[in-house]
Amino acid sequence: MSDKFLGMIGLAKRAGKIQTGEDICARAVRGGYSRLIIIACDASENTKKSMTNTCKYYKVKYIEAATKSELGHYTGADCRAVVSINDDNFAKAILDRFQ
Repeated sequence: MSDKFLGMIGLAKRAGKIQTGEDICARAVRGGYSRLIIIACDASENTKKSMTNTCKYYKVKYIEAATKSELGHYTGADCRAVVSINDDNFAKAILDRFQ
């Protein structure tokens, strides 16, 4: 995983533009706050299915990237399976670095 991609997640965290955790991120998607969902590659199949279905229904972009420990490290936690980016500019910057 690219350091620039993960670094942008850390920058978004410091700017207060992310939320973490499956339930909180699902609420952000349903509430219309989320611009991008990042799902850890090693998240459980149930978590992946739940989040992708929610994102598809509410038409929110999502990507599967990094591991739970990498996402956790860059968001200031032990590990995180799901991260919601709640800012258009950060979402675009993260997607640009993901490809």
